[in-house]
Amino acid sequence: MIEVRFHGRGGQGTVVASKIMANAVFLDGKYSQSFPAFGVERRGAPVTAFLRVDSAPIRLRTEIYEPDYLVILDPILIEQVPVTRGLKPDGIILINSNKPPEEYRQTFEGFRVATVQASLIAFQHHLGSSQSPIVNTAILGAVAKALGIVTMDNLVKAIKDEVPVHAENNAEAAKEAYLSVSKVSAF
Repeated sequence: MIEVRFHGRGGQGTVVASKIMANAVFLDGKYSQSFPAFGVERRGAPVTAFLRVDSAPIRLRTEIYEPDYLVILDPILIEQVPVTRGLKPDGIILINSNKPPEEYRQTFEGFRVATVQASLIAFQHHLGSSQSPIVNTAILGAVAKALGIVTMDNLVKAIKDEVPVHAENNAEAAKEAYLSVSKVSAF
């Protein structure tokens, strides 16, 4: 089983991202499960969402305490939330950041890191505003490439199914992020 934990803020589409990815995984012929964990439910508050992927039915119904992968939609959370808590050794961390993975060498020693400028991509595709881009679909394109848990074709289908407003912009943002995500660097 593959377990992914998403860290973001209310309004960035963190919960919707895990749901879209679960649907894309299902389209790939695998079993999936996605669900959120809310604290204070308001725009800008930290939000965590979870995704499980397996080739067999998933019967586990708990939060993910030891993820294989982390997806961080807001890099400021790295300083505010213990994002790596429980991350398996040699886990992969995908960060929405304009910095290259090497900038995170000291922070994430022992893990593998990839980055993508999801905020910029989302803004360029008119997803949200310059102050508050909605980065979920852009980050999912990078997830498809860096983590390899879903095909891009099925991710695009899931985006169009789940996000009927601006579906093409969201799909194009995912495709661009897929092509521009940094290579995974091990520290």
